[in-house]
Parts: sequence; structure tokens; C-alpha cells
Amino acid sequence: MLALSLYRTLNLMDIGVDTGGTFTDLICRRAGHPDLVLKVPSTPSEPSKAVMNGVRQLLEVAGDEVGSVRRFVHGTTVATNAVLERKGAESGLITTAGFADVLEIGRQMRTHIYELELEPETPVFLAPGARRVEVIERLSSEGEILEPLNESSLRHAVETLQSEGVTSIAVCLLFSFLNPIHERRVREVIESEYPDLSVSLSSDVDPAFREYERTVVTAFDAYTKPVLRDYLGDLASDLSAFGVDAPLQVMQSRGGISAAGTATKRPVRLFLSGPAAGVIGGSRAGQASGSNDLITVDIGGTSCDIALVAGGRPLVRPEGRIDGYPVRVPMVDVNAIGSGGGSIAWLDEAGGLRVGPRSAGADPGPACYGRGGELATVTDASIVLGVLNPDYFAGGSVSLDRQLAEQAIRDTIAVPLSMSVEQAALGIHRVVNAQVAEGMRQVSIRQGHDPRDFALVPLGGAGPVHGIPLAEELSIDTVIVPRHPGVLSAEGLLVAPIEHEVSVGFPSDLDSAEINALQKVFDDLDSQCSALMDAEAKDVENVEVIHAADICYVGQSHYLDISVDLTDARILDSIYSDFIRAHEQVFGYSTESPARIVNLRSVHRSRGHEMDVPIAIDPISGDPLKERRSVIFDIGSSIEIDILDRACLPVGAVINGPAIIEQADTTTVLHKGWTATALESGELVLKKE
Repeated sequence: MLALSLYRTLNLMDIGVDTGGTFTDLICRRAGHPDLVLKVPSTPSEPSKAVMNGVRQLLEVAGDEVGSVRRFVHGTTVATNAVLERKGAESGLITTAGFADVLEIGRQMRTHIYELELEPETPVFLAPGARRVEVIERLSSEGEILEPLNESSLRHAVETLQSEGVTSIAVCLLFSFLNPIHERRVREVIESEYPDLSVSLSSDVDPAFREYERTVVTAFDAYTKPVLRDYLGDLASDLSAFGVDAPLQVMQSRGGISAAGTATKRPVRLFLSGPAAGVIGGSRAGQASGSNDLITVDIGGTSCDIALVAGGRPLVRPEGRIDGYPVRVPMVDVNAIGSGGGSIAWLDEAGGLRVGPRSAGADPGPACYGRGGELATVTDASIVLGVLNPDYFAGGSVSLDRQLAEQAIRDTIAVPLSMSVEQAALGIHRVVNAQVAEGMRQVSIRQGHDPRDFALVPLGGAGPVHGIPLAEELSIDTVIVPRHPGVLSAEGLLVAPIEHEVSVGFPSDLDSAEINALQKVFDDLDSQCSALMDAEAKDVENVEVIHAADICYVGQSHYLDISVDLTDARILDSIYSDFIRAHEQVFGYSTESPARIVNLRSVHRSRGHEMDVPIAIDPISGDPLKERRSVIFDIGSSIEIDILDRACLPVGAVINGPAIIEQADTTTVLHKGWTATALESGELVLKKE
């Protein structure tokens, strides 16, 4: 209570900023005050510009001194965009002699097996042939030194890379995940003799077996490291110059935050940090309304990110994909599809209606933005159907033009299909809903979960517009709309834990593994996590320690993440039985075959943010009824319904559909046969009657 009283006296605030493709979202949380939320247009060519514009506006609205900012947490797409736009560093690769082409050879797996002309599916752009060099050294498969590192060959290799204009080097030596001695010596030599070069070691980035995957993720780390270092460094300087003295923290892909300085050392862990924050925010909204099993659907301007939360914890997968390439970094299990509010509707060669994945983005944006866009989008369809208020989009900060929306749909969809504009708009909605529903099946049914056992949490600017149709597609009877769904990724940044994860390869058959060796490795991993926690810019407390192992059947090429309880007297038997159950759930079968340990992992997670939980909702006095408006839910059934202001809904209010509930950051569409209840915590719970 003393701490909370002190925060009220000083009026300290926490700020979360998430950069999206169309909008940059901000939230300001102050003890004893309602949250302040803001959406500003993103500036893709210079992301920090939108961040600073938003911070200035947010602090102006808050009316507080800049120096009162206590925490500043950022979710950024810079790492992802550097890959998608091929704007990373000029990077090179150092490998063991004979292994320079691992990056180009890749695996025999192909995603488009029926294509007549196969295109390469390996990220050679990270280090083309001239920028891949070899050094003389060799370790055995047990990590023993067979041939010492030849430093003369190393210096020649670095000189060759320098002559190619390389500014960042990835180092991936054979079996270094078992013994990093040679890789660490490579770094020592480069840093002492070539201090301007950035270095990424595979034994730091991904100390696990499988050469191709380890090489790829290390090369991605080297490719993005200078970009992230410059971006986060410049942003921290801009914030400091503006008077924000709070340490800069960033969201990682597995759903935890870390100090920016730590993040720049492992930038590959920042891929998909924005979607991860949205899942964390959705999880908190579910907990506030009494639900721990959730499917979150984040529909933004350019894409839709879908994830599953079981028992209050988002599922984390050991490997993700960026631009189609494998990136072996733990990530919140998000299924991203090109179905957002700005997704473009088009006709295929057979005259079928398609939506996405191409998006109108922020510039020019949907046709209704009036910025030159001429192609129909999902947002244009929402305007035509009467779902969105053209004068209250993004809280009125963006004025939409209904006539331009109608014209775009008429010219590109309705006339070619010989249907009315309204029919075409409804078709666009139905197609995008079907696509998102299929994405929901991918994260639930495909992984052994019945979606009917989960509540749906729609977020993003367009999520609550489509929430109920998506729920009905999968027979879900509960939809939870967070208090700030349009900026929930930014809110998720403020409630995310500080988290650090360290893993190491531990190849061993489970039935012959030694418990003492297992304990020793976990002790070392815990020490490394503790050091990362100590390096945080703020004190951490209430640290939760989680141990896990990657387990597979002997001879199996993929593995499952299994929790490890070091206090269990029958630890190896428990790991095996848990693996059997997990395999049955995920793949639909299991056997009693021998299993094998692949990697061991330690995760340290800390909470302790005194302002995590916002104050209870205090509705604005006044009539929540704003107007009545004609809305099209089905062809030939345009009806006039109530349009309500969410800020004025009293706690406990029950609204019967059909109705529309508007707020600055989103619009909730309540269909017939559904009711909405306003909770004290601020969430709206929609129930099917």
C-alpha cells in the first residue's frame, strides 16, 4: 500500500507502444487513473517517428511531466520487416571447413511439391556464396577437439568477408552446441582485431543439434543485429532527449519482455513480438472475466494473428517461420494469415471471390480512406454494411468516405459478379470470416483441442466486428471483448512478465540419462538466466523458474516440449509418461517406443509490476444510446438497430442483440441471439442465448 500511495503522489506512469503495419498503438497506465489509449498512423519507413509522435500526443493528453514515466515497453516489427524487405545488414557466415554450403543446401522438404519449376527455399540472401567462408577446425560428435582452431585460416576468412563489405558475421561451427570453445575464440579474435564487425555465435543463439536450422537462425541473428541495435539505440536516445528517463524494454517472441540492451544481443528473439503481446493481453482479459482457456484473434489492418491459450498460458512453439524460412526460436504459437481490415478483395481467374493476403496497408489504405486507394477492402465492406461509423473511425481521428467504399466494391467486385454492392460487401465479410475460422481450427483442432471448450477473445481494430460470426463458425458460445481491444497488443506489453530463456543441446536416450548430469546442466542454465535477470534495468522479484526438455521418439525428427520437475523422485519416468500423453494429444497416437532427450531449457519469469491491474471501470454518466442506424446482417434484411457508447455502459448492463457498441479503438457487433454483459473489470462478455 505504501508503494501504491507513493506512485499516486508522484503520478508515475507506465507506457506501452506497439508498432503495427497500419497504426502504432499506445497505452498509458497510471495508478488510480483510467487508462489512456491512442492510435497514430504508422510510419513504415521510419518506425520511431510514429512512436515519438504518439508519445508526445499521449503525454499531452495525460497532462503530466515527462519525467514521471516509470516504464516504457515496446513491441516492434523492425526485425521482421528487415527480413521481409531485405533491409538487414551485409552479413557473412563462417563455418567449419567443408560445411560452407549448409545454408544453401537446406533440407529436402519442399512446401510447393507440385510446382513444375521449384524455387530455392533456403535464405541464401543472408550470406551468398562469396560471403560464406570456412575455417580449419573440427570437434567430434561428443564435443571433443579433433583438430584445433587454425587462427591463420580464421584471419584469412575474416579478411575475405571484409573485402566483400560484410558488417556482421554469423559463426556456425560443427558440434559447437556441445562445446563452444572454438566459436568463442573466433569471437575473441574478431572483436580484438576487427572491433567494427558484429558477431553472432550459434552456441549463443541456438545451441542445439541440426546444422541447417542452427545455421539459419544464427544467420538471421547476424542479419538483423545491426539494424535492431541502431533502431533501439536511436529510440532510447530520442526518448531520453525528450525527457523520458525510463529504461527501454522490448517484447520478445515467446511473450516476455527484456531490457533493450539484452535484446540487441539476441535480436532474432524479437521476431513477431507484436503478435505475442496481443496474446498476452488477451490472456489477461480472459483471466479478468474468469476464463483461462481462450482462442485469441487479432484482426488488424494488414493481417490476422490467431493463438490458443490453455490454462492461462499461451502455447509456445520451439520454432517459427519468417517469410517462409524456419527460425528455431521459441515463439508464442501464433498462426498469422493475410486477413485484416485492409485486406484487398479480388476475383480469381474462375471468378471466385478472394480476400487477401495483399493489403492496402496504411498508404494509400482502403478506398474509404480517400488517399487514392481504388481496390475494395474488408473495411470498405464494413462501411457499406453499416457496421462502422464513417465519422467515428479510430475515435474520429480518421474520417471515412462511404461513397468511395461503395464505388470500389461496385467497380471491382459487384459489377463483374453481377450483384449489388451490398451483396458483394456481405460476400467479402463471409469470405474473410471463413478464412479466419480456418486459421482458428489450425491452432485448436489440429493440436488436439476442441474449440467449443474455449472462449473467443477478439482484438485488434477489426476483431470485435467479426467476433460473433467467427464464434458461430466453431460453435463457441462465449466471446470476451477486452476493455481496449484495438490497442490490446500495447496493453499486453504492460502486463507481460520479464522473462529470459536459455537452452542447450543434451542428446541422450531417456532410459540411459543420468539424473545428476541433468541437474548439473539445469543448474548451469539457471545461472545464465539469473545473470540475464540481474542485467535488467529494473529490479526483478517473484521469479518463477521453469524447466523443460525437448523429447522425441528415438529416430524421430521432431520433438515436443515437456515440463521437467526436478523435485520429482521419478523424474525420468514422469518425463516419459508426459511425453506419451502430449504425443497422443498433438498427433493423435502414441507408442511405448524408447524416447530421447534433444534439448534442455530453463525459463526465468518475473512479475511485480504494481500497476499491472487497471482500476475498475467508472462509466461516464449519460445515455449510452448514441443513435440508431441501418445495418445489413443478411441480404434483404437491413434493419435499424441501437448504436451504443461503450464508455457510458454501466457495470452490469445487459444488452440484447442486435446492437452495435462503439468505442474509440474498435466496434463490437452484437448479433441477434446474443447478449452482452458489462463487467466491473471492463470486459464485455458476449453470450449466445
